[in-house]
Amino acid sequence: MKDTDTPLPPDALARRLTEVYDLVGPLYRRAQRSAEQGLAAHDLSVGVRAVLTLLHRNGPMTVPQIGRAQAISRQFVQRMVNEAAARDLVESIPNPAHRRSSLIRLTGPGQDAITAVLDREHRLLRDVGGDLTDTDVATCLRVLGAMLTALDHVDDA
Repeated sequence: MKDTDTPLPPDALARRLTEVYDLVGPLYRRAQRSAEQGLAAHDLSVGVRAVLTLLHRNGPMTVPQIGRAQAISRQFVQRMVNEAAARDLVESIPNPAHRRSSLIRLTGPGQDAITAVLDREHRLLRDVGGDLTDTDVATCLRVLGAMLTALDHVDDA
């Protein structure tokens, strides 16, 4: 019987994690297409959705903070913030910690839009099934988090 609770040697771990990468790519592309379909009803782009979601979960943030959290460039985040602000979904407010870097926060319409989008996604995710346990999901998050951390040195900006 194979011991599955023993840490894998580096070469075996690399082979197994390659299997994860092989699933993450198609999963990401399908999830993005599904999100785009759901966002069309709200006339939101995937980029704006990402900004609104972060603000919904974390409260007001600076553009650089949003960029770091999403591992995307500050310039791209600024374009998404500008797009959202033009639609009254977000607004800039003074940042007491840093005069030159305003905080971005959701407006009422922004809160309503992202709540509707997240509710739709929640309904879709309820149908995943597979008898997954909280332990399964926690393990998945731990593995994906470790893989993401291992790529921290990659410059996305």
